[in-house]
Amino acid sequence: MYSPTDLKKGTVCQIDGKPYRVVEYGQKVLGRGGSIVNVKLKNLIDGSVIPKTYKGQDKIEPAEVRNQTVQYLYSDGDDFHFMDPESFEQFQLNKDIVDSASNYLKEGDSVNLQLFDGQIINVELPKNIYLEVTYAEEVVKGDTTSSVLKDATLETGLIVKVPAFIKSGDVISVDTATGEYRERRK
Repeated sequence: MYSPTDLKKGTVCQIDGKPYRVVEYGQKVLGRGGSIVNVKLKNLIDGSVIPKTYKGQDKIEPAEVRNQTVQYLYSDGDDFHFMDPESFEQFQLNKDIVDSASNYLKEGDSVNLQLFDGQIINVELPKNIYLEVTYAEEVVKGDTTSSVLKDATLETGLIVKVPAFIKSGDVISVDTATGEYRERRK
C-alpha cells in the first residue's frame, strides 16, 4: 500500500480496479504536523484525468502494471503491428491504444507496452526520440536569428517547429511528451 506522500509523478496506482498514473503532485503541510496531498491522476485505460486529494493516513493500492518490450513492425492504417522479440509472436493493436505514440514510431523501433490484468493499456515511448527531417522550409537569407521557428516534417509524418538552421536530412531529437524540438544530433 502507498501512503499519499509516495504518489510522486509517474507512480502507478489503482482506484476502483482501474490503473492510474500520477501526472501532477502537490503537498500542503497543515498545522500540527498534518498534510494533504493533491494529485492529478491519468486513467491508463481511457486516458481521462481526475484530481484527487488525500490526507496523511489514507492508503492507496498500487497497480500491478507489467512492462513488455516489443518491436514495432508496420501500420496498415487502423492497426499497428508489433512482434515479441523473444517468441517472435506477432500481434496488432488498434490506433486507439497506440494513440499519439503513432507520431513517433519507426519500423524496427523497440517500445514498451504496459499491461494491466493481461490487457495492453498503453504504448510507452522513451522520453526523447531521434527522427530524420524529410522536409524543412527554406529560410529567407539573413533571417537566421535563433528565435525564428519554422515547420519541419519528420520521417514519421509528424510536423514540429524547429529553429531556422535545421534542414532536410538533419536528425533531430523530439520530446515525446510535448512534441517539441530538443536538439540537432551532432
